[in-house]
Amino acid sequence: MHSLYRFFAYIKHYLTAFNTGGEGIHSPYLFYIVRMLMYDNNGYYIWQNIEKCRYQMLSSSDTIDVLDLGTGNGRQSRRRVKDIAATSIEEPRIAQLMFRLILFLSQNSVKPLNILELGTNLGITTAYLAAADKRNSVTTMEGSRSLLDLAEQNHRHLNINNIKYIVGNIDEQLPRWTAKQTNKYRSVDFAFIDANHTYEATMRYFNELLPLVGKKSILVIDDIYHSPEMTRAWLQIKSDSRITTTMDLYRVGLVFFDKDYIHRHYRLRY
Repeated sequence: MHSLYRFFAYIKHYLTAFNTGGEGIHSPYLFYIVRMLMYDNNGYYIWQNIEKCRYQMLSSSDTIDVLDLGTGNGRQSRRRVKDIAATSIEEPRIAQLMFRLILFLSQNSVKPLNILELGTNLGITTAYLAAADKRNSVTTMEGSRSLLDLAEQNHRHLNINNIKYIVGNIDEQLPRWTAKQTNKYRSVDFAFIDANHTYEATMRYFNELLPLVGKKSILVIDDIYHSPEMTRAWLQIKSDSRITTTMDLYRVGLVFFDKDYIHRHYRLRY
Protein backbone atom coordinates (compact mmCIF):
# COMPACT_ATOMS: atom_id res chain seq x y z
CA MET A 1 0.00 0.00 0.00
CA HIS A 2 2.81 2.39 0.85
CA SER A 3 4.48 1.69 -2.51
CA LEU A 4 1.34 2.84 -4.33
CA TYR A 5 1.15 5.91 -2.10
CA ARG A 6 4.77 6.81 -2.87
CA PHE A 7 4.16 6.40 -6.61
CA PHE A 8 1.27 8.86 -6.67
CA ALA A 9 3.09 11.21 -4.30
CA TYR A 10 6.03 11.26 -6.72
CA ILE A 11 3.79 12.02 -9.71
CA LYS A 12 2.20 14.89 -7.80
CA HIS A 13 5.59 16.21 -6.73
CA TYR A 14 6.98 16.04 -10.26
CA LEU A 15 4.00 17.93 -11.69
CA THR A 16 3.97 20.65 -9.03
CA ALA A 17 7.68 21.13 -8.27
CA PHE A 18 9.83 23.55 -10.21
CA ASN A 19 13.41 23.38 -11.41
CA THR A 20 14.70 26.88 -12.03
CA GLY A 21 18.26 26.53 -10.80
CA GLY A 22 17.46 28.93 -7.97
CA GLU A 23 15.42 31.54 -9.84
CA GLY A 24 12.45 32.67 -7.77
CA ILE A 25 14.22 32.09 -4.44
CA HIS A 26 14.49 35.51 -2.83
CA SER A 27 17.06 34.92 -0.08
CA PRO A 28 20.64 35.19 -1.48
CA TYR A 29 21.74 32.54 1.02
CA LEU A 30 19.10 30.04 -0.07
CA PHE A 31 19.59 30.96 -3.72
CA TYR A 32 23.26 30.03 -3.31
CA ILE A 33 22.33 26.71 -1.71
CA VAL A 34 20.09 25.80 -4.64
CA ARG A 35 22.18 27.18 -7.49
CA MET A 36 25.67 26.27 -6.26
CA LEU A 37 25.09 23.23 -4.03
CA MET A 38 22.07 21.34 -5.31
CA TYR A 39 22.96 21.63 -8.97
CA ASP A 40 26.72 21.32 -8.59
CA ASN A 41 27.97 18.38 -10.68
CA ASN A 42 31.52 18.40 -9.31
CA GLY A 43 32.59 15.48 -7.13
CA TYR A 44 35.08 14.99 -4.32
CA TYR A 45 37.73 12.29 -4.10
CA ILE A 46 36.37 10.84 -0.86
CA TRP A 47 33.06 10.11 -2.59
CA GLN A 48 34.70 7.38 -4.68
CA ASN A 49 35.94 5.61 -1.56
CA ILE A 50 32.56 5.86 0.15
CA GLU A 51 30.78 4.55 -2.94
CA LYS A 52 33.22 1.62 -3.11
CA CYS A 53 32.21 0.85 0.45
CA ARG A 54 28.55 1.05 -0.57
CA TYR A 55 29.21 -1.40 -3.42
CA GLN A 56 30.88 -3.81 -1.00
CA MET A 57 27.79 -3.70 1.22
CA LEU A 58 25.54 -4.24 -1.82
CA SER A 59 27.63 -7.26 -2.80
CA SER A 60 27.92 -8.86 0.64
CA SER A 61 26.02 -12.10 1.21
CA ASP A 62 26.94 -12.09 4.91
CA THR A 63 24.01 -12.28 7.29
CA ILE A 64 23.55 -10.46 10.59
CA ASP A 65 20.90 -10.32 13.31
CA VAL A 66 19.18 -6.94 13.08
CA LEU A 67 17.15 -5.47 15.92
CA ASP A 68 14.42 -3.13 14.63
CA LEU A 69 13.35 -0.72 17.36
CA GLY A 70 11.42 1.46 14.93
CA THR A 71 8.42 0.23 13.00
CA GLY A 72 9.58 -3.32 13.77
CA ASN A 73 8.64 -2.85 17.43
CA GLY A 74 11.77 -4.54 18.75
CA ARG A 75 11.66 -7.52 16.39
CA GLN A 76 14.99 -9.20 15.63
CA SER A 77 15.56 -10.88 12.28
CA ARG A 78 18.38 -12.47 10.34
CA ARG A 79 19.08 -10.46 7.19
CA ARG A 80 21.62 -10.36 4.39
CA VAL A 81 23.84 -7.29 4.38
CA LYS A 82 23.21 -6.68 0.68
CA ASP A 83 19.45 -6.67 1.26
CA ILE A 84 19.84 -4.06 4.00
CA ALA A 85 22.08 -1.98 1.76
CA ALA A 86 19.65 -2.16 -1.15
CA THR A 87 16.67 -0.87 0.82
CA SER A 88 17.97 1.23 3.71
CA ILE A 89 21.00 3.28 2.66
CA GLU A 90 20.43 6.86 1.54
CA GLU A 91 20.90 7.25 -2.22
CA PRO A 92 24.20 8.89 -3.33
CA ARG A 93 22.80 12.17 -4.65
CA ILE A 94 21.05 12.95 -1.34
CA ALA A 95 24.04 11.94 0.77
CA GLN A 96 26.32 14.01 -1.46
CA LEU A 97 24.01 17.01 -1.18
CA MET A 98 24.27 16.78 2.61
CA PHE A 99 28.06 16.58 2.23
CA ARG A 100 27.98 19.85 0.26
CA LEU A 101 25.65 21.51 2.76
CA ILE A 102 27.89 20.58 5.68
CA LEU A 103 31.00 21.71 3.80
CA PHE A 104 29.29 25.05 3.10
CA LEU A 105 28.23 25.47 6.73
CA SER A 106 31.75 24.59 7.88
CA GLN A 107 33.34 27.17 5.63
CA ASN A 108 31.07 29.86 7.10
CA SER A 109 31.42 28.85 10.75
CA VAL A 110 34.06 30.00 13.23
CA LYS A 111 33.81 26.72 15.14
CA PRO A 112 33.51 23.02 14.26
CA LEU A 113 29.96 21.91 13.60
CA ASN A 114 27.91 19.71 15.90
CA ILE A 115 26.19 17.17 13.63
CA LEU A 116 23.63 14.52 14.57
CA GLU A 117 22.30 11.53 12.66
CA LEU A 118 19.35 9.47 13.86
CA GLY A 119 19.60 6.03 12.24
CA THR A 120 23.15 4.92 11.40
CA ASN A 121 22.28 1.77 9.48
CA LEU A 122 25.47 0.62 7.67
CA GLY A 123 27.15 4.00 8.10
CA ILE A 124 27.41 5.03 4.45
CA THR A 125 25.47 8.28 4.90
CA THR A 126 27.29 8.84 8.19
CA ALA A 127 30.56 8.73 6.27
CA TYR A 128 29.36 11.53 3.99
CA LEU A 129 28.29 13.62 7.00
CA ALA A 130 31.65 13.19 8.69
CA ALA A 131 33.99 13.36 5.68
CA ALA A 132 32.87 16.86 4.64
CA ASP A 133 35.10 18.37 7.33
CA LYS A 134 36.91 16.14 9.79
CA ARG A 135 37.11 18.96 12.35
CA ASN A 136 33.38 18.59 12.90
CA SER A 137 31.87 16.30 15.51
CA VAL A 138 29.33 13.77 14.24
CA THR A 139 27.13 11.78 16.61
CA THR A 140 25.13 8.91 15.15
CA MET A 141 22.50 6.81 16.92
CA GLU A 142 21.42 3.30 15.99
CA GLY A 143 19.20 0.80 17.75
CA SER A 144 20.87 -2.33 16.36
CA ARG A 145 24.31 -3.24 17.71
CA SER A 146 25.14 -5.42 14.70
CA LEU A 147 24.46 -2.58 12.25
CA LEU A 148 26.54 -0.18 14.31
CA ASP A 149 29.44 -2.66 14.37
CA LEU A 150 29.39 -2.84 10.57
CA ALA A 151 29.18 0.94 10.33
CA GLU A 152 32.21 1.37 12.60
CA GLN A 153 34.09 -1.16 10.50
CA ASN A 154 33.28 0.79 7.35
CA HIS A 155 34.43 4.06 8.92
CA ARG A 156 37.73 2.56 10.06
CA HIS A 157 38.29 1.32 6.51
CA LEU A 158 37.59 4.84 5.21
CA ASN A 159 39.87 6.37 7.87
CA ILE A 160 37.06 8.57 9.20
CA ASN A 161 37.44 9.05 12.93
CA ASN A 162 35.36 12.09 13.91
CA ILE A 163 32.24 10.03 14.65
CA LYS A 164 30.73 9.21 18.04
CA TYR A 165 28.45 6.17 18.22
CA ILE A 166 25.44 5.69 20.46
CA VAL A 167 23.64 2.35 20.45
CA GLY A 168 20.18 1.86 21.88
CA ASN A 169 16.60 3.00 21.57
CA ILE A 170 16.69 6.51 20.11
CA ASP A 171 13.56 7.43 22.07
CA GLU A 172 15.67 6.95 25.20
CA GLN A 173 19.08 8.06 23.95
CA LEU A 174 18.09 11.30 22.19
CA PRO A 175 16.74 13.11 25.31
CA ARG A 176 19.92 12.18 27.19
CA TRP A 177 22.08 13.51 24.36
CA THR A 178 20.15 16.76 23.96
CA ALA A 179 20.33 17.36 27.72
CA LYS A 180 24.14 17.08 27.53
CA GLN A 181 24.25 19.56 24.64
CA THR A 182 22.10 21.99 26.61
CA ASN A 183 24.39 21.71 29.62
CA LYS A 184 27.39 22.41 27.36
CA TYR A 185 25.60 25.29 25.58
CA ARG A 186 26.05 23.52 22.27
CA SER A 187 23.68 23.96 19.36
CA VAL A 188 22.88 21.38 16.69
CA ASP A 189 24.20 22.77 13.42
CA PHE A 190 23.02 19.95 11.17
CA ALA A 191 20.79 16.96 11.83
CA PHE A 192 19.64 14.10 9.63
CA ILE A 193 16.49 12.35 10.89
CA ASP A 194 16.30 8.87 9.36
CA ALA A 195 15.14 6.51 12.09
CA ASN A 196 11.63 5.44 13.08
CA HIS A 197 9.44 6.34 10.09
CA THR A 198 6.24 7.04 11.97
CA TYR A 199 4.39 10.27 12.59
CA GLU A 200 4.77 10.10 16.37
CA ALA A 201 8.50 9.35 16.33
CA THR A 202 9.34 11.94 13.66
CA MET A 203 7.50 14.69 15.55
CA ARG A 204 9.11 13.59 18.80
CA TYR A 205 12.61 13.83 17.30
CA PHE A 206 11.82 17.19 15.68
CA ASN A 207 10.50 18.71 18.91
CA GLU A 208 13.40 17.30 20.91
CA LEU A 209 15.92 19.01 18.63
CA LEU A 210 14.16 22.35 18.20
CA PRO A 211 15.54 23.96 21.41
CA LEU A 212 19.07 23.28 20.15
CA VAL A 213 18.86 24.73 16.65
CA GLY A 214 20.60 28.00 15.78
CA LYS A 215 20.04 30.65 13.16
CA LYS A 216 21.96 28.75 10.46
CA SER A 217 21.03 25.22 11.52
CA ILE A 218 19.63 22.80 8.95
CA LEU A 219 17.46 19.78 9.69
CA VAL A 220 16.99 17.12 7.02
CA ILE A 221 13.93 14.87 7.33
CA ASP A 222 14.22 11.65 5.33
CA ASP A 223 11.44 9.80 3.50
CA ILE A 224 8.81 12.53 3.82
CA TYR A 225 6.57 10.64 1.37
CA HIS A 226 7.32 7.16 2.71
CA SER A 227 3.75 6.83 3.99
CA PRO A 228 0.71 9.03 4.68
CA GLU A 229 1.80 9.46 8.30
CA MET A 230 5.31 10.59 7.30
CA THR A 231 3.73 13.15 4.95
CA ARG A 232 1.47 14.23 7.81
CA ALA A 233 4.57 14.78 9.96
CA TRP A 234 6.23 16.78 7.18
CA LEU A 235 3.17 19.00 6.75
CA GLN A 236 3.04 19.67 10.48
CA ILE A 237 6.75 20.52 10.55
CA LYS A 238 6.22 22.93 7.65
CA SER A 239 3.46 24.72 9.54
CA ASP A 240 5.48 25.13 12.74
CA SER A 241 5.87 28.82 13.59
CA ARG A 242 9.45 28.27 14.79
CA ILE A 243 10.77 27.57 11.30
CA THR A 244 11.03 30.01 8.41
CA THR A 245 11.67 28.07 5.21
CA THR A 246 11.48 24.50 3.92
CA MET A 247 12.58 22.81 0.72
CA ASP A 248 10.71 19.71 -0.42
CA LEU A 249 12.93 17.54 -2.64
CA TYR A 250 10.49 14.61 -2.49
CA ARG A 251 13.09 12.21 -1.08
CA VAL A 252 13.93 14.52 1.82
CA GLY A 253 12.75 17.79 3.32
CA LEU A 254 15.16 20.56 4.33
CA VAL A 255 14.21 22.80 7.26
CA PHE A 256 15.72 26.27 7.88
CA PHE A 257 15.37 28.61 10.87
CA ASP A 258 16.87 31.98 9.95
CA LYS A 259 14.27 34.68 10.69
CA ASP A 260 15.80 36.87 7.97
CA TYR A 261 14.45 34.51 5.28
CA ILE A 262 11.11 35.14 3.66
CA HIS A 263 8.67 32.63 5.11
CA ARG A 264 8.12 30.32 2.18
CA HIS A 265 7.99 26.63 1.30
CA TYR A 266 9.69 25.51 -1.89
CA ARG A 267 8.94 22.32 -3.79
CA LEU A 268 11.93 21.53 -5.99
CA ARG A 269 12.79 18.87 -8.53
CA TYR A 270 16.06 17.29 -7.56
